[in-house]
Amino acid sequence: MSAADDELPPSAQDPEVARATGEAAARATSTALAAPPDPTAGAFFDVDNTVMRGASIFHLARGLYARDFFSLRDIAGFAWQQVSFLARGENLEHIDQIQAKALGFIAGHSVAELRAVGEEVFDEIMATKIWPGTKALAQMHLDAGQRVWLVTATPVEVAEVIAHRLGLTGGLGTVAEHVDGVYTGRLVGSLLHGPAKVEAVRALAEREGLDLERCSAYSDSANDIPLLSLVGNPCAINPDRSLRGYAKAHGWRVRDYRTGRKAARVGVPVAAVVGALAGAVMGATAAHRRLRAPKR
Repeated sequence: MSAADDELPPSAQDPEVARATGEAAARATSTALAAPPDPTAGAFFDVDNTVMRGASIFHLARGLYARDFFSLRDIAGFAWQQVSFLARGENLEHIDQIQAKALGFIAGHSVAELRAVGEEVFDEIMATKIWPGTKALAQMHLDAGQRVWLVTATPVEVAEVIAHRLGLTGGLGTVAEHVDGVYTGRLVGSLLHGPAKVEAVRALAEREGLDLERCSAYSDSANDIPLLSLVGNPCAINPDRSLRGYAKAHGWRVRDYRTGRKAARVGVPVAAVVGALAGAVMGATAAHRRLRAPKR
């Protein structure tokens, strides 16, 4: 077990839970490109801080708040966790908390409704958060005739929306249980994180006939060292301190698209944290008011 695995919640470390989670994620994603020119090679991209700035689940939470899924107090809590995520890097406990809250809020809502919100949130918020450099890397694989998937703890419905909007093959994400198209508030397995990502990619590779030695993977977090180690061409994108050191020691490629920031994440001043928090809450409040304002 790697040092990154020690940070995972107990459920995510359980091999059986990880396998069930990964297999569920692989089943849930579709493949848009059935017969690519290079059928045995592909690429897998983490989303948060790799494809887009910040945590995608937070951006989704802002969109859900603007649509009266939950309160200003709830979005303030999400915002504080987002600031922590940006300042210190990926924290699995925080992601677990955010995901659990989000699942509670979507219970009773339909799959179609979440997909529709995901489409709107991508246009309103996520589109401007995409790292151009990472998008160019994904396009490089597509131009080479390879398929490209996102692999993220974000709900699979939203992962698929992001993948579709970026012109990618598909998205592997956390699978929320639903009955007759309505969410129950429970997960199928656990979060798609750490070992579960590995199992999801393995299951997908077997289904799609991929040679993992010919595949590539991209992530910002040491939590994804197991995923990066699974393929023949790993690459650290905007890496946290631990991943940067690990990548350097193992001769992996490193790409950093952050501007005006140190390569390794460091703590940010308290004033910056408070400002970012206030901005996040105010932004969500403004969006909420715009949506509720009477049309002229």
